[in-house]
Amino acid sequence: MIKVRGLRWWMMGLLVIGSILNYLTRSTLAVAAPTLLSDLKINEHQYSYIVGAFQIAIMFQPLCGYVMDVLGLRIGFAIFASAWSLINMAHGLAHNWQVFAGLRGLLGFAEGSANPAGMKATALWFPANERGLASGVYNTGASLGSMIAPPLVVWAILQYNWQAAFVLTGGIGLIWVALWLWLYRSPNEHHALSATEREYITSGQEHFLADDGKKPSLASILSQRNFWGIAIPRFLADPTWGTLTFWLPLYLKTVRHFDLKQIAMFAWMPFLAADLGCLFGPTVTAALQRYCGSTLINARRGAFTLGAIMMMGVGVAGLVENPYAAVALISLAGFAHQTLSVTVITMSSDLFRRSEVATVAGMAGTFGNAGLLTFSLLIGALVTKIGYSPFFICLGVLDLIGAFVLWTVVQPKDTQTVSARSLVSENA
Repeated sequence: MIKVRGLRWWMMGLLVIGSILNYLTRSTLAVAAPTLLSDLKINEHQYSYIVGAFQIAIMFQPLCGYVMDVLGLRIGFAIFASAWSLINMAHGLAHNWQVFAGLRGLLGFAEGSANPAGMKATALWFPANERGLASGVYNTGASLGSMIAPPLVVWAILQYNWQAAFVLTGGIGLIWVALWLWLYRSPNEHHALSATEREYITSGQEHFLADDGKKPSLASILSQRNFWGIAIPRFLADPTWGTLTFWLPLYLKTVRHFDLKQIAMFAWMPFLAADLGCLFGPTVTAALQRYCGSTLINARRGAFTLGAIMMMGVGVAGLVENPYAAVALISLAGFAHQTLSVTVITMSSDLFRRSEVATVAGMAGTFGNAGLLTFSLLIGALVTKIGYSPFFICLGVLDLIGAFVLWTVVQPKDTQTVSARSLVSENA
């Protein structure tokens, strides 16, 4: 069989498309919300319950990670992607907030597979010095999917109706599943992977993190301080992404008085900035390793801290009078959030064995979504009384606390403290 040069990046590209579709489907509701909430007479408090159902269900992503660790990434991810596509299409049949909440719960469970799948693929296909960049590239899928959603969903609503938007975004996912099953194999099974590239991947991975053949143990993972060192910052950081994904279109309509076309024009901008943040975080990590002699883990912590400092800018987004200045500050939040988020997410593959990565990523994601759920419910309950400004301020403060936890709780193993001067730059 013909060997494909740089096959690991082709596999990552396939995963990025899957991630794009994952976030496209989960963002469809937020963009359609101003229209369907009006049509179905759903208020903001009820909408927070719909969002909450999704976040409660997605907290079961450790189960998704465990399934993919046991069944393998190819079959496991195909099952979950098929499920989320069909469930998203079923949203077009909903007629009240209770049905929407039930469907969002099912969707949340299936879509919880995306983050564990990406981290497992990164751990399998990439050497340590490329994992940060690979993770950053994968996480651009989240931003791209959320960025594509406003113009695509608004187009479907204006051309047809809000029901058609769900059918369209879900149907695209089923096409990707067929592509995934056709093209994806693990590095050990892929006939298009050259011996040279296979050796490059395996020689650059930490041997003490190699797959030992054992099934992941939840109790063992929970007993490790390194898990809590990445789970708590996820809990504190992820509310930013939930605010951008689920509440931004409503904020632009109710506070900034944007119409549907203006939402389509501006709601994607924070996600474009987030895409750049996905690549900026790994770049900062590589620069700290190359020019400052930082260890891998310390470089990741430094990138997270820089992102947390930049997040302080969103605190004034609700205070500025100019709506376009507010959009710019919220876009800065998207950039800063993905700078730090991609950094802490990648650390699951730096600190845990290959056989545990998907499970650990899923468990850390559960904490992230718990933070997002809590924040969303607070917005739904209080936004009509106190507005959005206090929530923007909280987003900036929470990430600074997360940076403190990352520096004080995570404890790298001796083999992970080798200076990056002996490693190839992550951007090489």
